Amino acid sequence: MNCLKQINYMIMTIAILTSAYGQAFSIARVHYGGGGDWYSDPSSLPNLIAYIKKNTSIIIEQDEYQLKLTDSGLKNHSFLYITGHGNIRFTDDEIIILRDYLLNGGFLHADDNYGMDESFRREMKRVFPSKEWVELPHDHDIYNVYFDLPNGLPKIHEHDGKPAQGLGLFEKNRLIAFYSYESDLGDGWEDQTVHNNPIEIRQSALKMGVNIIWFALTQ
Repeated sequence: MNCLKQINYMIMTIAILTSAYGQAFSIARVHYGGGGDWYSDPSSLPNLIAYIKKNTSIIIEQDEYQLKLTDSGLKNHSFLYITGHGNIRFTDDEIIILRDYLLNGGFLHADDNYGMDESFRREMKRVFPSKEWVELPHDHDIYNVYFDLPNGLPKIHEHDGKPAQGLGLFEKNRLIAFYSYESDLGDGWEDQTVHNNPIEIRQSALKMGVNIIWFALTQ
């Protein structure tokens, strides 16, 4: 780690440790309508949280939250996670709420768990009709902000023979949503016995999860 990166790392650590007036960071899983399994990969976030606690200075709550976008508790969470295999459908109210949330400091990580891509893109187009997903290059900070992942978004599970893509939505220069497409990070976060992924695959998925959260907190 060079001197400049060390300085930036220290600044980011201080920012995380003092953010939200000492309140612990939390991950909130989105409970959406439309019939898709918003609850899929149940061991994924607990394992990611445990990895964050062990390997970083982020003060994070032990358990994931699960909420609908219309829940009053949404304002207490700066980071949303959405995944699943099937159809996603937001109500008109949820569209307005999610747009306001993202434009006012919130961050969304969407993880393609195979089968949600078409409906997720459709719903996000309702949220931001004028925005387009942009593929982030491998040298983007999200891939090296904490752990160095020189090849970009890791490929965890093979589905259609497509490469993993890290896609972003931006508001001015701020990344407001990150979409891990054709990667299946959540499967890499799950208990090893679920998918029998090799340790190096699981480690790459967990490191990418840390990077996403660290970047969201410090950009």
